[in-house]
Amino acid sequence: MKKFVITWLLTFSCWQIALSQIGTWKAYMAYHDVQQIQKAGDELFVMASNSLYQYNLTDQSIYTYDKTNGMSDTHITHIAWSSAAGRLIVVYQNSNIDLIEPDGNVVNISDLYLKVITGDKTVSSVRIDGVYAYLICGFGIVKVNMERAEIADSYMPNHPEYPTNLPDENNSDYNQYIDVVSKLQPGGPNYNEFYESKFINGKLYTTGGAFLSGRIAKNNIGIIQIYDGNNWILYPTNLQEITGVKYVDQNCIDVDPSDENHIIAAGRTGLYEFQNGTFKKLWNKHNSPLRPAIDKNNELSDAYTLVHGIKFDKNGNLLVLNSQAKDVNLMMLTKEGKWETYTKNELFYKDNIGNTSLKSLIIDSRGLYWFVNSQWNNSTVNCYQPSTDELITYKYFNNQDGINYPFVPNAVSEDLNGNIWVATNMGPFIIKKEEIGQESVTFYQEKVPRNDGTDYADYLLSGIACNCIAIDGAGRKWVATTETGVFLVSEDNMTQINHFTTDNSKLLSNNVLNISINQETGEVFFGTDQGLCSYVSDAIEPAESMDKDHVYAYPNPVDFSNYSGLITVTGLTFNADVKITNAAGYLIAEGRSNGGLFTWDGKDKKGNRVGSGVYHVITATSDGKKGTICRIAVIN
Repeated sequence: MKKFVITWLLTFSCWQIALSQIGTWKAYMAYHDVQQIQKAGDELFVMASNSLYQYNLTDQSIYTYDKTNGMSDTHITHIAWSSAAGRLIVVYQNSNIDLIEPDGNVVNISDLYLKVITGDKTVSSVRIDGVYAYLICGFGIVKVNMERAEIADSYMPNHPEYPTNLPDENNSDYNQYIDVVSKLQPGGPNYNEFYESKFINGKLYTTGGAFLSGRIAKNNIGIIQIYDGNNWILYPTNLQEITGVKYVDQNCIDVDPSDENHIIAAGRTGLYEFQNGTFKKLWNKHNSPLRPAIDKNNELSDAYTLVHGIKFDKNGNLLVLNSQAKDVNLMMLTKEGKWETYTKNELFYKDNIGNTSLKSLIIDSRGLYWFVNSQWNNSTVNCYQPSTDELITYKYFNNQDGINYPFVPNAVSEDLNGNIWVATNMGPFIIKKEEIGQESVTFYQEKVPRNDGTDYADYLLSGIACNCIAIDGAGRKWVATTETGVFLVSEDNMTQINHFTTDNSKLLSNNVLNISINQETGEVFFGTDQGLCSYVSDAIEPAESMDKDHVYAYPNPVDFSNYSGLITVTGLTFNADVKITNAAGYLIAEGRSNGGLFTWDGKDKKGNRVGSGVYHVITATSDGKKGTICRIAVIN
């Protein structure tokens, strides 16, 4: 049978592609700022940007560590090598501990992290003495046996055996090898800061600042990082030397659809324009209608020209939201470089001073602009029609049961059915498409039946602080939350498909700031307060039609003797009907696509692994029209 399968592969053309396996995680950690170096024989362990990598002095190989490939946590604060134990101790910001061997084996010691004490567990330094590591904490000293991977003892300052003559930390490895390490390129972005992201034209565009009046002030250097699938591109960070204006807290970005090399980003200090990766112009009060923020009726400096929302239209015109400014709020930079103002009284807070946090600007399928004012005492959801220059502002948030919510909206998005979703600090709410354009709308909450024999139902994710909602190719909702990780909700909103947290997945942090999706591959990017990671989902954007040149399966052939993942069929239309049969035409498995993708576990309807052979994938559109056929070769 194997010989037959191989022969078929040689005579039947098939797609050979390198795509990540569904369900896999990847972290995109920064390894740029070298902080500590520890030599372990021919290996150098390098702590950089609070992450870790390993460099072999003999063969010059580099291996990066992160939570998706063995480490237990994120944000490393200390590393130290014990030659007696043959292990590196890694201490995290939250006092979690890993022990790492040169072959990459990782052993976790979570006792200190999990221990509930009244004192400060923060580790300020690490001292090595033989197989023991002494962790200097706020409450005292913790003695770790690195050979046995256990905490051997702990000492309070008044303990009679409190260690007083511990070896000093040794920086000689750093001094000796910093010149070598500084030339290494372990990959990754330069910074682990990801406040907003957008996936456009096959690239992930990110900003790494955060500033909202009264809520967030990170004071990060202006960070724009772009990932093209292979490499990271860092935009210039020294713009203050050029403009004379402090360059910090970039928190929104967009790409000109008429020129993908024309990019504009903004945040705390105005609007920054780039062409081909080179800084072109700073827009502020000196050359545009933009105005600095007002604080206690005083105009602040150029360093506080607050722009938290921007969006290009299909023609290359950029709508701009100017927050907390006097007499202006809504304006447009045309594709010709001219400014037009559309100031709206509804966007003023008081005394013609603009709302403080106008953000999350999108264009829906009807050409309407949506954005929010994320301000606790003046929250609004806004809908702007550019063709008529009309703005509708919603200030009262009543659900279908008459309950009024004093929520703070954080972001808006549109689902595949044309409904507008609002992510708030009290859960997700929906403006149904049939109400869009009305002066008053219902902020609908989906009711999920309990299915416990009663007629009771619960509001979807009620009370959970949501930062944003991203819609995948299958119409499913990916919900980013402040403290509870990520939820994946079905297209009909009735089923919680997944709930990813740091405890049950490789998610870097439960505080997820943004989500972006590569609709062509299904890779979902999570920007967290501990860096960027991704998950390969089982849904992609559907095709408009199915044909033999674009519907294919991978991996193909699939050898289940060394592969345990799913077989993926891609290139399908939305909700396509998929049937898998053997060579004799017997039905083996069936289902419907998630967007343009269908997965098969290689088993029949009884749950048994199928035998070696060639299997046919027969597809049809959701309305029953004939699709196409592709083949899968299975080897056991």
